[in-house]
Amino acid sequence: MSDYPFLNERFLTALESSGAVTAERGWRPCHIELENGWMPLYLRSHSRGEYVFDYSWADAYQRHGLAYYPKLVTSIPFTPVTGPRWRGAPDPQQLWQAIEGRLAQTGASGWHLLFPDQQCREALVELPLISRQACHFRWFNREYVDFDDYLARFQSRKRKNLRKERQRVTEQGVTVQRLAGPAVSAEQWRLFYQCYASTYLKRGQFPYLDEAFFLQLAETMARQIMLVLAFRGEQPLAAALYFQDAEQLYGRYWGCLEEVDGLHFELCYYQGIEHAIEAGLQVFDPGVQGEHKILRGFEPVITWSLHYLREPGFHRAIADFCREEADHVQRYREEAMTLLPFRKDGG
Repeated sequence: MSDYPFLNERFLTALESSGAVTAERGWRPCHIELENGWMPLYLRSHSRGEYVFDYSWADAYQRHGLAYYPKLVTSIPFTPVTGPRWRGAPDPQQLWQAIEGRLAQTGASGWHLLFPDQQCREALVELPLISRQACHFRWFNREYVDFDDYLARFQSRKRKNLRKERQRVTEQGVTVQRLAGPAVSAEQWRLFYQCYASTYLKRGQFPYLDEAFFLQLAETMARQIMLVLAFRGEQPLAAALYFQDAEQLYGRYWGCLEEVDGLHFELCYYQGIEHAIEAGLQVFDPGVQGEHKILRGFEPVITWSLHYLREPGFHRAIADFCREEADHVQRYREEAMTLLPFRKDGG
């Protein structure tokens, strides 16, 4: 996946140069560079922005008088998207030696590899790592001709419900515009950031990313970006930002200036599905969480993280926890599969 956008040097550089990823914000870069490969690595002083939740582990460390932070994390900051986690082809044993060296240098409690793809997991299978599972949702392109063809695979009642949901958006006077990255104007980027920031400010929080980050991506990665805007007349309402590579679409950031019934689903799901079909993309990852995705045709899939704790007792305890948790995750996925809207005959 050579064009995977989130391991692109331009994406990671924008995170650092914009100030989103710094030691002061709890993301101290200490990347590993070997003769045959490069891997992102961060020394973390908290767990925010990771989306693999280990707060209970940190609490357990504290109760036993141990420090969970700092910890070392290989991930794409603020980006819970499965994919490759290194560039090149590093030797797994050399990689492990480098990680052990970083652990010794920093005194970190352990190393955590978040959302690796299958190739990455298979390469590290001989290392003493704990596998943890979670369940997220993906849309898969079953050679659909267009959105109507996609809906034709739904059960009748669920197909009618989805069409009514889209119609409600139109009936509220909303128009939607999809823009390829190079066509997005500076004014439209400002509008997007206003919408994005509003999702955090409404909760009394500051956004993880600032406008400089997105403007830098507009200059360096525009061809892998799609912006979706919603208006009522001339009045802007909402925006959603997507990334893509040759095979997949990734829904990443969204926000609205006015609450409109059904608009989140339209901008973040249906517009993405339509674009994926038109562009011939095979998978659409709409982001984490949200069981409401199931009834819209997003299928439950297992995602992974890998963990190593230097404290042997905690390593064993967390391994036991992850094995038990995996049973619950698998049962949840099986139940979620029964709720998908597709016709049983597969037609």
